[in-house]
Amino acid sequence: MPSTRFRSGAVLPLALALSPFLSGCLERGPTPEETADLVLNGGRVVTVDSLMPEAEAVAIKGDRILAVGTNEEIAGHIGEATEVIELAGRLVIPGFIEGHGHFLGLGRAKMILDLTQATTWNDIVGMVATAARDATPGAWITGRGWHQEKWQSVPEPNVDGVPLHDSLSAVSPDNPVLLTHASGHASFVNARALELAGLSTRTPDPAGGEIVKDARGRPTGLLRETAQRMVTDRMADADSAAMRRQVELAGEEALSKGVTSFHDAGAPFATIDFFKALADQGALPVRLYVMVRRESNEAMDQKLPQYRMIGYGNNFLTVRSIKRQIDGALGAHGAWLLEPYLDLATSSGLTLEEPADIEKTAEIAIRHGFQVNTHAIGDRANREVLDIYERTFAAHPDATDLRWRIEHAQHLHPDDIGRFAKLGVIAAMQGIHGTSDGPWVLKRLGEERASSGAYVWRSLLDSGALIANGTDVPVEDIDPIASFYASVSRRMADGQTFYPDQRMTRQEALHSYTAWNAYAAFEEDIKGSITPGKLADVVVLSMDIMMVPEAEIPTTHVDLTILGGKVRYRREAT
Repeated sequence: MPSTRFRSGAVLPLALALSPFLSGCLERGPTPEETADLVLNGGRVVTVDSLMPEAEAVAIKGDRILAVGTNEEIAGHIGEATEVIELAGRLVIPGFIEGHGHFLGLGRAKMILDLTQATTWNDIVGMVATAARDATPGAWITGRGWHQEKWQSVPEPNVDGVPLHDSLSAVSPDNPVLLTHASGHASFVNARALELAGLSTRTPDPAGGEIVKDARGRPTGLLRETAQRMVTDRMADADSAAMRRQVELAGEEALSKGVTSFHDAGAPFATIDFFKALADQGALPVRLYVMVRRESNEAMDQKLPQYRMIGYGNNFLTVRSIKRQIDGALGAHGAWLLEPYLDLATSSGLTLEEPADIEKTAEIAIRHGFQVNTHAIGDRANREVLDIYERTFAAHPDATDLRWRIEHAQHLHPDDIGRFAKLGVIAAMQGIHGTSDGPWVLKRLGEERASSGAYVWRSLLDSGALIANGTDVPVEDIDPIASFYASVSRRMADGQTFYPDQRMTRQEALHSYTAWNAYAAFEEDIKGSITPGKLADVVVLSMDIMMVPEAEIPTTHVDLTILGGKVRYRREAT
């Protein structure tokens, strides 16, 4: 039996009592309490609520769902001032919840060089050269999104498939350059940045990181994991105006993709203070569930009580969880494995944060009633975290409904798959990672390890575990429809399927982006389904992703995003 820490595999929303107004059209005009501010009429509503799985129309009053039912039933809630949106058969679903992303990182990615479309190293050098021509000497040039496995050819010379910095340095001699890997777990820098950081042949690797060097011991420019901080620490922190702009850009992008709530995977106390100030001003564009990150155990033990916020600012800010990170990313050879990498036999990955320190965090979390969400990608990393959680749970048998999570859970040893359900641990995974990473996973792990433990959504679900879906934006596009499609198809860009037996059903994929993400944030009473009494966060799609042929799912657009009963995004007619 699964642990009582969550009701594994169930339809999770706690349905509120249905409105008494659903008994049929009212013969009289609606009273003020019965009158909707907004009605969505004439569509197909997939509620993700087991008590009423489908409907035709939705009535909204204020920031809450007033009623759900047939067109005739909801017509009884239309008054003189009610705005009525005719759906013409379009699909209505709960607002998407991004289950793991980096909110300011999304906004920041909109303000720097976008390297995601580069197909060669020379493309990137050319982009930096253009930026350097317009930059003030000494100003930083930054970008994000390169991935060596997506280049058409391996640059020469190279170390581990990544070039040396010489060509980059030649086009940017007066500007330090920092180009972050798509995963965020490595960066490439030029000579000026190496100089500013004091990195040379004599500089030792930091704990949990690597300064990649060539055969002569010279830094190549590639910095893995914590080694990135040796450069980023030299950069000035963003000021409040820049951070506010990042919030605006992130909010615009999220709403355009139908995302109404966002699990922000890690912010220090100072950033949470910034979010709280925005919430006080009503200036948060989407609802945030923020995990405390990059604070010492001592600081958390002291300050967590004052930072605990549930539904702050009219349900726009919640802080009740902690983010830790035990290893790095598979693409950057930073995931911690039980056996060495197939394509880098000298390495089994990196330990970014010591297990003993994470175990202390677990005790602090229990003491203060906080959830623990630990980044773990490799099979060794996942086993270590499951072990920590299991010991902590055993030491505190009276602590229930904890809903602790493992963020990513990308590569598991078969012996550990069933432990998620047994312990009540939520697998906060990203559907789009499976198809994005699929082309090179076998290169890292080999067929046996990949087939038995890589991105095993079906195996986890069948074992009774719960999956919270997302994109890890800006690692991937925040687009939930793309991640939904990846979850149900496992189809990669080249048309091949990545272990198709691990697919989710469409119902499971929708739950993983709505009800299950709400549950993973203790918010199933107000989010995750279109249920009377819950927050009026809903999305209208151009096509029915639950019924159209699978290949047509990616062509679906978000037509309307409604947040708190207000239309916050409307797609322009084309």
